[in-house]
Amino acid sequence: MFVSPNKVILLDIGNVIVDVDFGAFCTTVAARSGDEKAVFEKFCVGDFKGRFDSGDVSITTFLQNIAHDPLVRTISIQEVKKAWQNIFSLKEGAREGIARLKRNHRVWVMSDTDPLHFAALLNRFPVLRAMDRFYLSFEHGFLKSSPEAFVHVMESSGIEPDDFLLIDDKPDNCFSCKSVGVDSILFTSWNNLPGKGLFPG
Repeated sequence: MFVSPNKVILLDIGNVIVDVDFGAFCTTVAARSGDEKAVFEKFCVGDFKGRFDSGDVSITTFLQNIAHDPLVRTISIQEVKKAWQNIFSLKEGAREGIARLKRNHRVWVMSDTDPLHFAALLNRFPVLRAMDRFYLSFEHGFLKSSPEAFVHVMESSGIEPDDFLLIDDKPDNCFSCKSVGVDSILFTSWNNLPGKGLFPG
């Protein structure tokens, strides 16, 4: 795949810039050994998490739902918040890879995320604070599995679809952007990131 210079790169956060360990959260809050999978399925994926990512569920409601759930041990709201935010580590090669991308392209973040996760990420990882622009699902209300998320980016920026390139680890998101004319690269690792012209020689 040839990538022309001066693209706007729409860069995912989770499993692209940082590794995400929901298992650590589930282990910390689960009431009993063996409940971790049920905690994961109830709060880390699915409809409730999707509504939190879309801004339809408030921070208070989200944390209280977890703290008061029978799958969760007796725990304070602050402990839930800390456990929810303490699941990230910088992905190998991310800092260097982003620096290389910025030599040829504008790099924007486009992420399905919630306000608690994003606050923690911004605080912990300076590489994120250096990004040119952020499109965050909890602010604009669209998940990347919906083409409307990419339409929103194009309409709000005034930039044509041909000028964007999504780098994301989820095939559904790559398919979604393609439906509105935005190219994508399915991310596996920074070492394997393909695309002649993506990085300068």
